[in-house]
Amino acid sequence: MCGNTLIKDNITHSKANLNIPVIISASRRTDIPAFYMEWFMEQMNSGVFEIQNPYNGRMSCISAAPDNLHCIVFWSKDFGPFIRGNYGDLLSQKGYHLFFNFTINSTDMILEPHVPSLSERLEQLAWLSGRYDKRSIHWRFDPICFYQFHGQGRHHNLHDFLQIADAACDCGIQTCITSFMDHYPKIHKRVRSINGFSFLDPPNDQKLDILIKMEAILQSRSIRLLTCCEPELMDQLPQHSKIGKSSCISGLLLVEMLGEKLTIRKDRGQRIQKGCGCQTSVDIGCYNRHPCYHNCLYCYANPKIRPLP
Repeated sequence: MCGNTLIKDNITHSKANLNIPVIISASRRTDIPAFYMEWFMEQMNSGVFEIQNPYNGRMSCISAAPDNLHCIVFWSKDFGPFIRGNYGDLLSQKGYHLFFNFTINSTDMILEPHVPSLSERLEQLAWLSGRYDKRSIHWRFDPICFYQFHGQGRHHNLHDFLQIADAACDCGIQTCITSFMDHYPKIHKRVRSINGFSFLDPPNDQKLDILIKMEAILQSRSIRLLTCCEPELMDQLPQHSKIGKSSCISGLLLVEMLGEKLTIRKDRGQRIQKGCGCQTSVDIGCYNRHPCYHNCLYCYANPKIRPLP
């Protein structure tokens, strides 16, 4: 209780305090660690990030100086290039704090055709957990997908969950974040070109059953399960469940780990009405300038299938 009070004392609602450092999100819009670390480092070395508004195309700038940034939150499905390029050490030596949202789903060449093998991704997780504070690594099993292909029954991407959970436990990972696929019209439009393929949306009672089973697996491995933007399911969970609401960018956790002041305002650019608990951050990715080449079928950020670079 006292710890939480002390943490909250370091978090502010003030808009006037220009000394409050910002969080860089790199990035919800693309996979910077997998494809754009050279560009990212060029921006860091220049001292300024040029950011394009995804809605109106306007450009703005934000200082990349260590004193201006509370931390950098990396989102990726492939930290291989990040690790091989020694970028983490280079950034740490310059005084930057790092946080990692690492999406590791089951192997499924239909849903995720261009991510590394599961064994390679688990090796990356082990490397990160051996180098950084384990609290600074969130494992995202996201999203949970159901689909039908050529009438061969119902498929899903949960089949490797137990293996990933075991590996995450061995790495000391404390948090798993999950959600069910959002059925955006542009996603269904994109998959129409795949003969015999269609996404399925199971009823809430089946989703709840899945979450409870996932929670049981993770509890025995000292990993907490959180859901991202699933308010309806959270309201229907049984009383004994300890599944929580996620903040993929959590101000309380970041202040607990790193200290310094930080705004507690929720990020208005995210789905607050759907339960997003993330604190305000500045996303430096751009859908058009930084296309993602993983070509995941369920991805809301990718309007079309792209050839590998």
